[in-house]
Amino acid sequence: MEDVLEVYHRPYDEKRPLVALDEASKQLVGEVAQPLPPEPGQPERFDYEYVRNGTANLFMISEPLLGWRHVAVTERRTAKDYAEVLRWLAEEVHPEAEKIVLVQDNLNTHTLASLYEAFPPEQARRLAERFEVHYTPKHGSWLNVAEIELSVLARQCLDRRIGSAGELGHEITAWEEERNERAVEVRWRFTTAEARIKLHRLYPSLS
Repeated sequence: MEDVLEVYHRPYDEKRPLVALDEASKQLVGEVAQPLPPEPGQPERFDYEYVRNGTANLFMISEPLLGWRHVAVTERRTAKDYAEVLRWLAEEVHPEAEKIVLVQDNLNTHTLASLYEAFPPEQARRLAERFEVHYTPKHGSWLNVAEIELSVLARQCLDRRIGSAGELGHEITAWEEERNERAVEVRWRFTTAEARIKLHRLYPSLS
């Protein structure tokens, strides 16, 4: 916990950009009957029946110090999908960075070893050396800024039926562009000193 908190309080460094990564799934739900359009005094009405169209995986990439985020929509949540996100960050988003400071949870695929499942060893090693990884502790996912962004995305964009991956991608892109245009930041205020007071029960008792 303290390791992640200290990372969040580092000053911005373009050579060592801070990136938070998290992922979630979204159930794709289609309509059985066409919704009735809204009328004066009557909101749009939906049939209680629906059809399940599978799920999509969402990788949330957040740069809290810049007020920038991107959501990669994938069909699955495999090690190779995760590795492709890291490759994209290293080669396309921050090709000039010395290190990408990555905050993420301990999901089994969230390891640099996943790079070796997706790329030749030479490329995998080159990519792995570009990252400085900091893991949130078990049961401490609230420390991940990207999880906060996923929560906002769920409330503002995903709180309705979305029937296909194409529609999902369109809706997320619109949300992402509007939020990035406003450069909405996540201002992290919780400090290590406060953690030692408010979360003292988590620390060993020394006698």
